[in-house]
Amino acid sequence: MKIALTILILGVFIPGICQETKLNLASDIWPPFTNIEPHRSFATDLVNEALGRAGITANTEVLEFEEVIRDIQQGKYDGSAALWYSQDRDEFLLYSAPYLQNQLIVVGRKGADVSMTSFSDLKGKRVAVVGNYAYGTEVDDAGDVVLVSGHNDQENLERLIKEEVDYMLVDRLLIQYLITHQKEEVTKYLQVGTKYLFKRSLHFAIRKDLPGAESIIERFNQGIIKMVMDGSYNRILQVNWIRADVDGDGKLEMVPSGIHAGMAAPTSSYDVWFQNTSSPPLNDRYYIEGQIYQGWDTVPPEYKVQPIVSDVQEDFKLLKFSF
Repeated sequence: MKIALTILILGVFIPGICQETKLNLASDIWPPFTNIEPHRSFATDLVNEALGRAGITANTEVLEFEEVIRDIQQGKYDGSAALWYSQDRDEFLLYSAPYLQNQLIVVGRKGADVSMTSFSDLKGKRVAVVGNYAYGTEVDDAGDVVLVSGHNDQENLERLIKEEVDYMLVDRLLIQYLITHQKEEVTKYLQVGTKYLFKRSLHFAIRKDLPGAESIIERFNQGIIKMVMDGSYNRILQVNWIRADVDGDGKLEMVPSGIHAGMAAPTSSYDVWFQNTSSPPLNDRYYIEGQIYQGWDTVPPEYKVQPIVSDVQEDFKLLKFSF
């Protein structure tokens, strides 16, 4: 999906929304994307920052996921910061452009075979999923896979360790954070798949009948693009490099988290939005401080500095491994 940046550059005002707009949102517990305070919630933080740049404040209440969808549909809440698209929800929700990409991988107990490359490879296995999540046709049509619904990833993890299920389906970014911050527990208990089985785009969504809904979504989309361009998107997500089409020409650019791009060309990145291929190769276009550079060799030497790593002192436990 392309969002023309000419609107951003020209600063065109979009009418129909007051500067004092306040949204009452709802989400479930889905670390590290949504969570209760004081825990990190990357999706919520990204959405709040993008909305804030448009003069919109948002308050998020944390509920069970079944309540989230039901209460939004009944008008108790205006929308949610983090939802996957589904046709039934499209009847009453207006979706933003994708602002995150969820890559779903399989996780088993230590020593398990996790070489699957598609969800259908789990035929006959008991797989823990989160109930009412819109996984899509890959899961819905996999009739030979035994789906075991849980309320959240924590419950599914507990079932996995207790051998009540064979595998759990989980987002790759969550596992990356677990490996970074809870490596000892992951190494002891889990076997993690190396290839994602399918992916889903994550959206901010609000009720279609909300006054000014289209303007809110448009301004949110613009806010996310600006955050990608100035590096604040990376910093909130805590990743060094992302790939995104920052200039709307259909080509991906590598975007660092700041002006310190590193001593060598990046070997990995986080893809912000859906791409047409399942695993596109890293490209050689770099976007730094408003300028696109074709090839790492053309990046000025003043940017080839080791990034500054902040010393995060907070408790970064995403899932509990005490059973």
